[in-house]
Amino acid sequence: MASVSSAGPSPGMSADGAKVNIAFIAAIVAVATIGGFMFGYDSGVINGTQEGLEKAFSLSKLGTGLNVGAILIGCAVGAFAAGRLADVWGRRTVMIIASLLFLVSALGTGASHTSLVFIAFRLLGGLGVGAASVLCPVYISEVTPANIRGRLSSVQQIMIITGLTGAFVANYILAHTAGSSTAPFWMGLPAWRWMFWMQTIPAAIFFFSLLSIPESPRYLVAKGKDAEAEKILSRLFGAGQGAGKVAEIRASLAADHHKPKLADLLDPTTKKIRLIVWAGLVLAVFQQLVGINIVFYYGSVLWQSVGFTEDDSLKINILSGALSILACLATIAVIDKIGRKPLLLIGSAGMAVTLGILTWCFSTATTVNGALHLADNTGVIALFAANAYVVFFNLSWGPVMWVMLGEMFPNQMRGSALAVAGFAQWIANFAISVSFPSMAAKSLPMTYGFYALSALVSFFLVQKLVQETRGKELEAMEG
Repeated sequence: MASVSSAGPSPGMSADGAKVNIAFIAAIVAVATIGGFMFGYDSGVINGTQEGLEKAFSLSKLGTGLNVGAILIGCAVGAFAAGRLADVWGRRTVMIIASLLFLVSALGTGASHTSLVFIAFRLLGGLGVGAASVLCPVYISEVTPANIRGRLSSVQQIMIITGLTGAFVANYILAHTAGSSTAPFWMGLPAWRWMFWMQTIPAAIFFFSLLSIPESPRYLVAKGKDAEAEKILSRLFGAGQGAGKVAEIRASLAADHHKPKLADLLDPTTKKIRLIVWAGLVLAVFQQLVGINIVFYYGSVLWQSVGFTEDDSLKINILSGALSILACLATIAVIDKIGRKPLLLIGSAGMAVTLGILTWCFSTATTVNGALHLADNTGVIALFAANAYVVFFNLSWGPVMWVMLGEMFPNQMRGSALAVAGFAQWIANFAISVSFPSMAAKSLPMTYGFYALSALVSFFLVQKLVQETRGKELEAMEG
């Protein structure tokens, strides 16, 4: 189907003019994006607990990095496994399993009394985060009309940031009420443990909400359940539309005449990895190489290291989260009008500049009583640059990467391509997050200089590899 115009049909109409059930679509998108909230909360809850972990488990800097980054190994495995299992068990079923993993992880991490046990439960949580990170976007893309798919898929990033901000707010309230993150709170247990236990509430909400939404119709067609898929599609896109949509999906799958498999990622003629897969890998990996999760995992530690108090550092985390949400709202307003690729290019350029400013700021830091210190004016510049960087990321690479991974691949390879891209994304996240404490201890300017260089390189890679997907039906995606 041809791309729609920049204005496009109204949100209540599909690209071909059919009336869609926008209320039903919005409801199931809202449920699916709770997975994004859990993704964000489970990732962000660690920010503000490091001091408690270090004291409780007697951790070195490397040990802190491993405890913080342990979740990311689980995320990599969870993303890869979920992408494949979603083609076997279904998107909804695997998301339900992920919600249970969130619940078990929240209970276990808060109760852990050794580093090894803590890491084991963080790995379980990581399996859930990895699964949610790839399945929630693809589920949303598979149940929404092409002309508003970008806007609805971008809600995933808002929920990720809302989850992160929710964790920051909960951590701040608990630490502030108790006196510090290591001070006793309810039942005489330290506040940092309650920071993990608070996650059980949204995890339970996610589990019960998932029981109310349908399976992805594109998965059902791939499994030969055309009648069930037609019923769901008719409810989504209007009476009489189901049969036609099923035929379109069936035709897109028929070209290869086999069930989805990893080998679909190779060009059948050259036997080399398809260019579309390389594009997906670039988006997945460079989203992490620009260092965004350092802000969300280590923001409190970073700001304390350059002179801010723990209380002020936790407030800065909340500010960053609020700005991120506003940036994502701006993305929702424009992504289906100007497209995905222009936003990526704007983000790359903006991040390169703001990270360059941060690199300069940290290069001027002095050491006072063994801790880094920024001059007052430089500290203000660093604070503004860091938050501008967060805005540029969440205006572009934050939501757009997940939107594109959910929609850019043809139906036949979508599960396999997401498995590989999701795995690569989380491995890159792990490498950046675990290396940060030791890298920053050696040279904070060089660390941020690397992130700035990665942002600059990403600009040229997007120009060369990424193709615009705005307004295209999923069945029209080419590999």
